[in-house]
Amino acid sequence: MQEPKYPFLLVHGMGFRDGSLFNYWGRIPRQLKKMGCDIYYGTQDSNASVETNGKHIADRIQKIIEKTGAEKINIIAHSKGGLDARYAISTCGMGKYVASLTTISTPHHGSNTVDTLMKLPNPLVRFAGKCTDIVFRFIGDMKPDSYKVFQLFTTEMMKNFNRENPDVEGVYYQSYAFVMHSPFSDMFLFVPSLIVWCIEGPNDGLLTPDAVRWGNFKGIYKSNIQRGISHCDEVDMRRKRFTKKKGEGVSDIVELYMDIVTELMELGM
Repeated sequence: MQEPKYPFLLVHGMGFRDGSLFNYWGRIPRQLKKMGCDIYYGTQDSNASVETNGKHIADRIQKIIEKTGAEKINIIAHSKGGLDARYAISTCGMGKYVASLTTISTPHHGSNTVDTLMKLPNPLVRFAGKCTDIVFRFIGDMKPDSYKVFQLFTTEMMKNFNRENPDVEGVYYQSYAFVMHSPFSDMFLFVPSLIVWCIEGPNDGLLTPDAVRWGNFKGIYKSNIQRGISHCDEVDMRRKRFTKKKGEGVSDIVELYMDIVTELMELGM
C-alpha cells in the first residue's frame, strides 16, 4: 500500500486543546496512522492570538522537520487553526517546509455575524473576552487573548490578514465547507447556528460556506442523513459514524479525512 510522502500536522481550532485524555480529532488520527501517516499535533493555545499561535506552529514545523528528516509536511487544520497555520507559513517563513495546507471550515473571509456582534458596546465585548481568557488559562493556555481573536474574525480584519499573509508559491492550498440541515441539527450549537442563520444563512453552526473558501475549494459537504454536518462533527467530536447507510453525502467524517490523505498521496505528498 502506498504511504504519504510527508508527515501530517493536525492543527486544532479555537475552544479546545490537544490533550492525552481528550483528543480533539476523535477517531481520525488512529485511522490515518493505519494508512501510514506520521501524525503530529499543533499543541498551540486554544484562544491565543493568531500571532502567538502562528509562531508556536512555526516552531512545531521546524521540530517535526528536525525529528523526521522530512523535506516538508502536510497540514490539516480546523477552524481558526487554519489561520494559525497560514500565519506560520506566510509571515513566519515556514512555506518552504509545507507541501500542503488543508483547511476544514476556517474563517478565511471573516464572519458577517461577528461584524454584527462586535457592534455591541466595546466594554461588554472586552468583558466577555476577559472571562473567556480566565477559563482557558485554567485549562492550560499560556497567552489567551479572546478579545483579539473576536476582532480577527470580522470581515475587515480578515481582509487585512489575507493581504498580509498571501499564499506561498509551492504550497498547495485546499479548503472544505460544511452545513447543517437546520439550527436544530446539533443542539450544542443551536444558539450560534440560529444567529448565523438569521444574519447570513445556512452554516455549520458557526460559519457559512462563503466564509471558508480558500485555494482549491473542494465544495460544501453534508452527511447522508437529514442533520447535515456541524462544526463539532467536522472533527469527530461524537466519535461515531453519522450512519451505516451508503449513498450521496458523508456517512462517516473519518472517511472524508481518509479521502483527503489519499488525494494528497496521489499528488505526491
